[in-house]
Amino acid sequence: MACLFNSLSFFLKIDSYTLRQEICNYLEQNKPIIEGLETRDILEMDGTNYIPNMRGHHTWGGAIEIQAACNIWNMKINVKCRRGNENSTIEFLPVTGVPDKEISLEWTGGHYEPIR
Repeated sequence: MACLFNSLSFFLKIDSYTLRQEICNYLEQNKPIIEGLETRDILEMDGTNYIPNMRGHHTWGGAIEIQAACNIWNMKINVKCRRGNENSTIEFLPVTGVPDKEISLEWTGGHYEPIR
């Protein structure tokens, strides 16, 4: 399932496979994911297979990959949660400061879509 990567590629004009690999490369390099927290601090809970599994097209992306995308492409990503009666927005910001770009995605609890 590549819906997150397909949604991000809509805005970034990078094919979803390449985008997924760039995000995995970022995670593999153990760069900061949020201020004061490095990637390894989060991924330790999921074991050593997290990044190799994420490189495959069948693995779902989520909050870690969204935050990595913010950091790589210096952008703000708004995720509109529309699951059941929930109607909230989660904002992801790059660790480096002010974003150059802002995009929005919709999350239905099992699927991401770009908000055009």
